[in-house]
Amino acid sequence: MRLKTFLFAALIMAFSNATAQAQTKIRLSYIVPVSNWATMLMQKKDLMKHEGKSYTLEIIHFRGTPELITALANGELEIANLGFTTLPLAIVNARLSDLRIISDELQDGVPGYYSNEFMVRKDGPIHSWADLKGKVVTSNAYGSGTDIPLRVMLAKHGLRDKRDLTIIEAPIPTMPAMLAEKKTDLVVLPLPFSANPKVRAVTRTLGTTGDAVGINQLGIWAARASVIEKNRPAFQDFIEDALRVERWYLDPKNHNGAVQAAMAVTKTPKQLWDSWLFKKNGQNGDYYRNPDGKPDIDALQKVIDLQVKYGFLKQTIDVKKYVDMSLMEEAVRRLH
Repeated sequence: MRLKTFLFAALIMAFSNATAQAQTKIRLSYIVPVSNWATMLMQKKDLMKHEGKSYTLEIIHFRGTPELITALANGELEIANLGFTTLPLAIVNARLSDLRIISDELQDGVPGYYSNEFMVRKDGPIHSWADLKGKVVTSNAYGSGTDIPLRVMLAKHGLRDKRDLTIIEAPIPTMPAMLAEKKTDLVVLPLPFSANPKVRAVTRTLGTTGDAVGINQLGIWAARASVIEKNRPAFQDFIEDALRVERWYLDPKNHNGAVQAAMAVTKTPKQLWDSWLFKKNGQNGDYYRNPDGKPDIDALQKVIDLQVKYGFLKQTIDVKKYVDMSLMEEAVRRLH
């Protein structure tokens, strides 16, 4: 009788644990549709074999990466798509010492791939960085992955905000119109906005963020170690699913399907995506994404040190102390 009672209790506990695991919610941030993986993952739920079983995925939009630090600190996100500017701020300023890099998302400035562009009006007066003196330039948010390279490039040319020119903030989708309406003289545009043929027709590229800071981790996935350990089985299943989907998109034979997914996410026509999405074609292609989810840690360290050099960070960090690739390594093993 006692044995039957024990077995029954064990079954109840196992069922309760499975139910709790199935209810694990993973909230993942994104800023730019398509360029950030979150929105594209949701378009291939047929490949996310564990979604709805060991975890459920919720994607949340933010205007810029600095806002993600607060969300992580307040427990409002499980995984944030931080970048080379916000990772050190999260660790040093917000004291998230248990923050861990768990995956590459996208890299900017890699030779042969796309790098964000500093764009001016094609028929405007700006032909060099010196021409920006006394002008207005626009980024999406102070400290973001597009803002800091802009400030570094300006500093390299002896230009400083409020002394030589004015930097204002605006949502990325509004920037092309602001430029056309002469409300600003330069904008920093990422994909897919910079690839829009209508934008290309009326702009000129003054330089790229790769020119400013070199190879940079424009996006990494980061999570708190305590959250990972509490939910490791669900996290492991999610990373496996995410890598499976990402590899599907990166496979050239699936280009048409990737374009259809981008169209569904953004409600925009095919011609905005077809020529460049997930392609290696320099400035006419896409960002670099590592197919094994490996971030470029050395490049990340160099760009963080560069921010200290120019006064945008008070102190550097040893990036290697904040890396945990165990989830991704296991995902790669599972998918081989």
